[in-house]
Amino acid sequence: MTLMKKRTIILIPYPAQGHVTPMLRLASLLSNLGLRPVVITPEFIHRRISPQINPEDGIRCLSITDGLDAETPPDFFSIERAMEENMPPILEALLRKMIDEEEEEGGGIACLVADLLASWAVDVARRCGVAAAGFWPAMHATYRLIAAIPHLIRTGVISESGCPRNPSAPICLSSNEPILTPNDLPWLIGSSSARISRFKFWTRTLQRAKTLRWLLTNTFPDECQSRKMTRCSNAQQVLEIGSLIMQALEISTGSFWENDLTCLDWLDKQTMGSVMYVSFGSWVSPIGEAKVKTLALSLQALRRPFIWVLGPTWRRGLPDGYVKSVAGHGRIVSWAPQLEVLQHPSVGCYLTHCGWNSTMEAIQCKKPLLCYPIAGDQFLNCAYIVNTWRIGVKIEGFGIEEVEDGIIKVTEDEQVSWRIERLYENLYGKEGSSKAMANLSTFIQDLGK
Repeated sequence: MTLMKKRTIILIPYPAQGHVTPMLRLASLLSNLGLRPVVITPEFIHRRISPQINPEDGIRCLSITDGLDAETPPDFFSIERAMEENMPPILEALLRKMIDEEEEEGGGIACLVADLLASWAVDVARRCGVAAAGFWPAMHATYRLIAAIPHLIRTGVISESGCPRNPSAPICLSSNEPILTPNDLPWLIGSSSARISRFKFWTRTLQRAKTLRWLLTNTFPDECQSRKMTRCSNAQQVLEIGSLIMQALEISTGSFWENDLTCLDWLDKQTMGSVMYVSFGSWVSPIGEAKVKTLALSLQALRRPFIWVLGPTWRRGLPDGYVKSVAGHGRIVSWAPQLEVLQHPSVGCYLTHCGWNSTMEAIQCKKPLLCYPIAGDQFLNCAYIVNTWRIGVKIEGFGIEEVEDGIIKVTEDEQVSWRIERLYENLYGKEGSSKAMANLSTFIQDLGK
């Protein structure tokens, strides 16, 4: 059966904002290339994003039962249980029904693309006889770190349960990659039992990923200046398409929260390059009331214009009357249209948790970064931002001197601006975009074989 008859392609994102957004953009790209993308999410995600998707975008959104308690906000472990126990039989029944419907119409399912953090869907695709591809929504270096788990165990860097054997020993997978500390490993979050559970999640993900023929990555060629560092089986094609995903902006990215658009009007009134944008993303746990208070007092004392994305659960750390006291030079919003904020000429720098989407958007908008990683892959992203690409600085705390020093370093160093410009060209220039399109075309052509 030719690819033109098997035009439907299933996409399964991990159910978090930073994963759903790039998957929807990938769906938009595939739709523009003549495929019929169907994005399948658990109910609690579907309720948030489906009303925002324009039917004219050519994307169909379906939901599956997740079995989660609607009254309790889901966390990593409740989502993992739902993905491993509740969702597979529901997806399998839906997928078999779709296969039957497609065959009646003379078509078929071309492929199922699963976010690797939703690797449970790979097994479902295999049982249904559907080709599967992986989607890695972060930089490829993070995948290489996960793929190196067997090597790290074999060389004694970590134990069989993922615990560092020497907490002070540096980790370096190759001479071209930044040196990490054991605390930078993405599964080392929370209590000892939580860390072990997260490590099991990653090892299970790795085993499923090894079976895939294609791995689409939300990154760019030569992110680490060396193609020799790719640690994948010879049978697996790693196809970087990040620059295309970041430029697929004509589609609503399905924000889980309502954007406060008034901050854009406020930005219009500020001096060019004067504003610091502060956001720690949509998924990580709050940084703690004490740190919120310290940062709040530093921003107040600096009197530099700022926009701070601070959800209701984070605001308990703010001093009494704080929002009113900084109204002359600062705005605090629950959620912001981040790309539009970063594109604004009044924004001069970005204090970030170093999430990958945020990092890519900062490069796209040519904004230098103050880095305060909190969890997961953010530490590795930070290492590349600070040590490899040198387009930002890492701060260890939110004291006034450290924040002010960081701002000065990233906004007054002309070399930082020059390096961001170079990186931007690598990602979004003609060559980078052409490579990404060639990679995506290779994937689509392979589906037809």
